[in-house]
Amino acid sequence: MRIATWNVNSVRTRLEQVLCWLEQTKPDLLCLQETKVDDPLFPMQAFENAGWQVSIHGQKSYNGVALVSREPLEDVRCGFVGELPDDAEAATLGEQKRVISGLLGGVRVLNLYVPNGSSLSSEKYPYKLSWLCCLKRYLDAQAERGEPLCMVGDFNIALEARDIHDPDRLSGSVMASDAERDALHEALGNRLQDAFRMFEPDAGHWSWWDYRTGAWDRDRGWRIDHIYLCEELMGLARSCSIHKQVRGNDQPSDHAPVSVDLEWPPADDEQDEDDQLF
Repeated sequence: MRIATWNVNSVRTRLEQVLCWLEQTKPDLLCLQETKVDDPLFPMQAFENAGWQVSIHGQKSYNGVALVSREPLEDVRCGFVGELPDDAEAATLGEQKRVISGLLGGVRVLNLYVPNGSSLSSEKYPYKLSWLCCLKRYLDAQAERGEPLCMVGDFNIALEARDIHDPDRLSGSVMASDAERDALHEALGNRLQDAFRMFEPDAGHWSWWDYRTGAWDRDRGWRIDHIYLCEELMGLARSCSIHKQVRGNDQPSDHAPVSVDLEWPPADDEQDEDDQLF
């Protein structure tokens, strides 16, 4: 099973790039962020003509998330209220369309577009921290059903110094502040682990390059697009890759896709025993 995540920074602007990447890479599920389109105007027909199923949760000009899959997903849930129907803050935070999940072959895939926060002095920064606290409650509620979880998206947080091209200068700023990192670590708890770091411990791997200041040409990026897996799935992960070359497209998104390959569904115990006999 291949699951991918990509902040496309407008699905209509990048439609042909997305369809081309889907054809080349053939994921079972692509999770899109920052689709920037209200649901009635989402280019659904183009995806369906190419053989894809789409679940959407969008808004005009800002935010927006979508799930693009070969097979229909089960139990699609939109917004924080999808897990927290009685949480008043979840309803308020859900006015921005940033959360969608669905079941793919028994795996709960959660697609997130975490708020940026703008700057430490902005009113958007405490909003981001509140959002992350709500995410923790959301994950706690989801965990009660016992579904294997793969959580992906644009987290707008570099968790460690090795996730930033210039940590000495940028650590402590927005997307790399202690409060943001602590809030995300709190949400992850002991349940979820960073799939990319299982395969690549070194610095120098980025998923986002700012459009400004020639960041792409100088390879001055951040790793803020993540895939987190529960323990069961972590043991079945076979690779996790940043598709950096996509950032070099004409009129690209400022983010590159990230994908994980899982050996799912796992072989049952009986099949494992039979295999050992031979």
